Amino acid sequence: MKHILITGAGGQLGREMQALAADHPDFTYDFTDAATLDVTDRGAVDEWFATHPVDFVVNCAAYTAVDRAESDREACHRLNALAPGCLADAARRNGALMVHVSTDYVFDGSKCTPYVEDDEPAPVTVYGRTKLEGERAVMELCPDAMVIRTAWLYSPHGQNFVKTMLRLGRERDRLGVVFDQVGTPTYARDLARAIYAAIEAGIRPGIYHYTDEGVCSWYDFAVAIHRLAGIDSCRVSPIHTAEYPTPARRPAYSVLDKQKIKDTYGMTIPHWEDSLASCLNLL
Repeated sequence: MKHILITGAGGQLGREMQALAADHPDFTYDFTDAATLDVTDRGAVDEWFATHPVDFVVNCAAYTAVDRAESDREACHRLNALAPGCLADAARRNGALMVHVSTDYVFDGSKCTPYVEDDEPAPVTVYGRTKLEGERAVMELCPDAMVIRTAWLYSPHGQNFVKTMLRLGRERDRLGVVFDQVGTPTYARDLARAIYAAIEAGIRPGIYHYTDEGVCSWYDFAVAIHRLAGIDSCRVSPIHTAEYPTPARRPAYSVLDKQKIKDTYGMTIPHWEDSLASCLNLL
């Protein structure tokens, strides 16, 4: 029976990987977090591989506080750049395959058509630069690995845009949300399903893009959240990015083209609004 090591198991994606594990009984699992495996410590990672069975590594661990990363560069680098390299090197030396999760922030958002995997990365934030370093470390140290870039991730767990909009919609009667940043919301459970599908079909190395289908702005997303949640006491208004300054610059356009992963694995990807409704039913 093949064994899967999942890091960052307490985060949004890690929690969904745990929730779906029972649907994949042909595998055994280790779900780890910072308390059980420090993925930034090469010695700790090597010891784990020496003392545990590992056939697949799914690296969900990441520093995702995009704004805080601008002033917390060392911690962000350790988790987003150093840790993936530690895991990839150990995976290669121990004959394991790896799935590493990356981000749309490796691009600068200056395109107006969906980004394909071969587009030249140009990150403009500390978060984006460290995630790109992590991608490159994984592909260099474990050439048989699969890197999946995603965007606008949300789930019933942790802090995310959906939960923030639900809270603010119930607390306020007016809310401004940027309309000039465009992308695709991704339900973490859909991404977890895609990862399991790739593992079961057989990892085919390379970089892939995965989000849910469709395109919207953050404003459109907020309006849909309130509508589907039955919140009608808060008026959501569109605002420009310049009216909501943040330490880290957000990509104006971060739509990812998913044709490669759909063709490679025969995936059918749900529309973001359908998946949002599923998530809200759980909330």
